[in-house]
Amino acid sequence: MVPMPSRDENALEPVELIRQSGAVLRVGRAMLTSGTGSFRVKTAMDQVARAFGLDRHEAHVTLTEITGTSYRGPIFRTEVAEVHSMGVNSNKLLKLTELVNGLKPGATPEQVMAAVDEIDRTPALYPAWANALFAGVACGAFGYLNNFGLIEVLGITASAALGQYVRRFFLHRKINQFAVTMLAAAVACLAYLAFLTAIDLAGGTGASHEAGYIAAVLFLVPGFPLVTGALDLAKLDFSAGVARTSYALMVLTSAGLAVWAVSWITGLTPVPAPPPEAPYLLTLGLRLLASGLGVLGFALMFNSPLRMALGAAAIGMVANTLRLELATAGVAVQAATMVATFVVGLLAAWVAPRLKVPRITVSVPAVVIMVPGAAAYRAVVALNNGDSQTAVTSGAQAVFVVISIAVGLAAGRILTDREWRYEKG
Repeated sequence: MVPMPSRDENALEPVELIRQSGAVLRVGRAMLTSGTGSFRVKTAMDQVARAFGLDRHEAHVTLTEITGTSYRGPIFRTEVAEVHSMGVNSNKLLKLTELVNGLKPGATPEQVMAAVDEIDRTPALYPAWANALFAGVACGAFGYLNNFGLIEVLGITASAALGQYVRRFFLHRKINQFAVTMLAAAVACLAYLAFLTAIDLAGGTGASHEAGYIAAVLFLVPGFPLVTGALDLAKLDFSAGVARTSYALMVLTSAGLAVWAVSWITGLTPVPAPPPEAPYLLTLGLRLLASGLGVLGFALMFNSPLRMALGAAAIGMVANTLRLELATAGVAVQAATMVATFVVGLLAAWVAPRLKVPRITVSVPAVVIMVPGAAAYRAVVALNNGDSQTAVTSGAQAVFVVISIAVGLAAGRILTDREWRYEKG
């Protein structure tokens, strides 16, 4: 029997195309795990493909999957990658953006893979306790902007910080995200209840401050998925947009159910607080301060470098205060939010290039503070309590405000970005 001749598989397979395709997909996967939107993932993959000299690259990106096809001459290669860990890492996104923007023609897959490996090994900029503190400060500022007083703000800050610490602890151990969300929400609510109990034991009256617990869970509002999902929908990328929006709604629902369970067991009620009486200039100054601190806290919680976080805080301070002033003047909250997020889009287009950071890293934290998390939680609690009127009112308000955020941001992006202004043929 004559033996079959051996085959050189390298001669039969487009080995170099395989390497290039794998590196392109690796960059896309890294971008997706950093929390950015589908459009930016596709753009980054296309930049890498051009640097490799590929004829073209096409990708289909959802919340958890990427399907990419690399073309060179008459041959092509399609690969699929899955992403199981969802989160936000602004520093990683910045480093990846710098990598793909700095690639020159002739770059090799080995260079790109080594660079991505190094970025993946970059530790978080801030320790766990600092990350928790940032969340607490952001929620405390959010609490003031929701008309809560000093006692509530202090309780909200401490409770949210503890909740975020618990959340981060379990997420880093790969525990199911929705279970962790419910646990963190319950911890934050119970910590706020403990704070009120301590006030009572000290001779104060904690009962009058009980509604503040609703703001102690605002660190769980999935601002990045909500905003990037809305922007994906604005780009007519429905598979990514619907997936991100659905994920965000599931996170909100998980947190809302935990908030309802605690309120049902303990008797806490999330009644909206009336605006405090104060001189106009004092109110304006406190709104500017709270808006800036809130955005700064959220940006740092997303692992943003300080210059990036300060840029987002400056944008959010101006835009959110404008929103509140318009609402106080009688403008519908949806219209006020749309104007404010449009301003965010314009300011981000000016600030981001000067700071040399991706636009999304300064625009999203600036609008997270406008996401109606308190209204969404009140809707879930009211629905579970059988209060359909409050549930419908709060739920409708939350939905229309989120839509307004998307419209305002998309309008700002369309006006300032040619790739958003024109559709591809």
